[in-house]
Amino acid sequence: MVEWNTDEKISTVTMDNCSTNDAVIPELLRKIGQAKLMLDGKILHMRCCAHILNLIVRDGLDVIQPAIAKIRMSHLKE
Repeated sequence: MVEWNTDEKISTVTMDNCSTNDAVIPELLRKIGQAKLMLDGKILHMRCCAHILNLIVRDGLDVIQPAIAKIRMSHLKE
């Protein structure tokens, strides 16, 4: 990062919710230094909105799955 001068250009890093990614952020802060980052690195780690939305939709589908199955099976009873 230092060789390509990207440490001077990073404002945020967008990642999913993987626990490994949570461990990477403090390491990045340590390597780059908070003073070089926007708002002292407070907004460095941005969670991916699409990933969060996907998790919410999957949880919702799990809740309504029995109803979906009944609807799908209802045409077979005719």
